[in-house]
Amino acid sequence: MVRRRRMVRRYDPDRPVPDAVLAACLDNAVRAPSAGFSQGWDFVVLRSHEERGAFWTATAEDADATPDAWLAGMQSAPVVILALSHKQAYLERYADPDKGWTDRDEARWPVPYWDIDTGMASLLMLLTATDAGLGSLFFGVPPECHDDVHRAFAIPHDRTIIGAIALGYAVPGPKSPSLRRHRRTGAEVAHWGRFGQER
Repeated sequence: MVRRRRMVRRYDPDRPVPDAVLAACLDNAVRAPSAGFSQGWDFVVLRSHEERGAFWTATAEDADATPDAWLAGMQSAPVVILALSHKQAYLERYADPDKGWTDRDEARWPVPYWDIDTGMASLLMLLTATDAGLGSLFFGVPPECHDDVHRAFAIPHDRTIIGAIALGYAVPGPKSPSLRRHRRTGAEVAHWGRFGQER
C-alpha cells in the first residue's frame, strides 16, 4: 500500500467514493497518534456538487477565470475533506492534572503538534484510499483564502486549516514534473548515531 501511494490530480467525476471507503478513511484517521491523546483534529467532508463548488469558489484566485488543467483535474474529485487542527485542545489537555502545564503556555511546545498530528491523521486517510483502490491528494489551501473557507463552512476560528484531501478514482494524466526529481532512499536520509554519519 505505501509503495502504491501517490498524489493524484485527476479523478473520474462520475464514480462516487463508496460510503464504506469514506467511513474507513475517517475511522482510520482517528487511529493516528496525538500528543496526550488530545485528538485535536476535525474534518469537514464535502461530497455534494454544491459543497465542493463552494470550496473551489472560496479558494479561487479569480472566480471568472477558466481553470487551468491542474485545477480542472482537482475540481473533478468527488470528495474534498478539509483537515483542521485545534491548538486549544492540546493546551487544555496539557493543563490537566496528569500533565500539569496549567499556564497553557504555547512556548512549551517545540513544534505545533496539533498540526503535525492532524497531518498524520490525513496521511492515514491517503493510505486507506490507496488500499481501497482510490486515488488521493493532500494539498494546501492558500492562506489568503482561509477566512473565506471558514465562513463558507461555518468553521470555528479556533480551528486551523492545515490542508485538504481530494479523494476519488484516478484518471490517467500527465505525470507531475516534480517526479523527475530523484526519490531519496532510506539510506540517503538516515544518519546513524549522529548527523552525517553513515551506517
